[in-house]
Amino acid sequence: MNNPFKNFFSRITNFAAGTEDSAVGIDIGSSSIKVVEIRKKAGKAILETYGAIALGPYDSLDAGTVTNLPVDKTVEALKEVLKQSGVTSTGGAFAIPVQSSLVFTIELPYQVKEAEISSIVPTEARKYIPVPITEVSLDYFILPERELSFEEMNTEVSNADAPPKPKDKKTVLVVATQNDAVSKYRSIVSQCRLAASFFEIEIFSSIRSNFEHELSPVLLLDLGASRTKLSIVEFGMVRGYHTIERGGADITQAISQSLSIPFSEAEKMKKEFGLFGNGAEKSLPDIIKVHIDYIFSEANNVLLGYEKKHNRTINKVIFTGGGALLKGLSEVAANNFRAEIEIGHPFSKVSAPAFLEKVLLSMGPEFAVALGLALRKLQ
Repeated sequence: MNNPFKNFFSRITNFAAGTEDSAVGIDIGSSSIKVVEIRKKAGKAILETYGAIALGPYDSLDAGTVTNLPVDKTVEALKEVLKQSGVTSTGGAFAIPVQSSLVFTIELPYQVKEAEISSIVPTEARKYIPVPITEVSLDYFILPERELSFEEMNTEVSNADAPPKPKDKKTVLVVATQNDAVSKYRSIVSQCRLAASFFEIEIFSSIRSNFEHELSPVLLLDLGASRTKLSIVEFGMVRGYHTIERGGADITQAISQSLSIPFSEAEKMKKEFGLFGNGAEKSLPDIIKVHIDYIFSEANNVLLGYEKKHNRTINKVIFTGGGALLKGLSEVAANNFRAEIEIGHPFSKVSAPAFLEKVLLSMGPEFAVALGLALRKLQ
């Protein structure tokens, strides 16, 4: 999916000069930095290299811990991961974390002309934004009307004698990004001596790397370290967005406290056994499941609300982010959602050596944002 926010992102962008055959996507998350470099060869995207580095140790904390590093420490970590992974390109595309932005939809009367929307959006957006409007950069995109389903077309035909229903609303997707966040990223870019090709809010990068040609509405459930992001996507467009303030680090913390073990040991246990558990710690799946059940319950509330409002059924849930790698997640999800369950496989979008196939499949969801950025840059 191409990012629709051309106005905003061209304003904050310092486009690198010239066109390159290689592209680097850089995802600075709350607990780690992920980088992916790809290049174009004979019209195909080829994986050059990838790498990740935990941010906890840069704040004297364990790997997997949620951090809020100052710029200099982030720069140090980014330089290290670029060096370790052997990235050669000096131009990078950066993800803006969703906690530095707000994504929401507003409905306007259908009669409102497109030229008038730019002056209406800031006024309407104030109702959703908890900070002064001068502290954010706004952009918007008018969502296209969706096509009718086969069943709806049949209903329309059967009601052919009835007078046509007037279109009463048009839906506008609005993105507000904190100016401070953009300034911080500009500072990181310049101190790393990189050129920022563009900045993009992470959910759009994730959609690009996880989606093929989905015709029905899909829930993209991104399990991050500090929070879980829910995007309802139809025809490649975000139709609804919601954040759950619980993530992978909360699960690790709960294991650490319940079993009286260090955070690092709890993180290792979570990754090794997940919801399947192990013989030594029979309570492990139950500790994890408390958090997963909460996330799934919230997600189901969002789905039900969307389905009720739009009369559209969500038939698929795609899991992405580092938390999607939790063992047993698919099995528990299948019992919680009335939909097909899929674990995202972003690296399927690029060509890579056959011997890497299993490794890339097992860690792909973690690199979804970084790869999505690189794919857009290569386009």
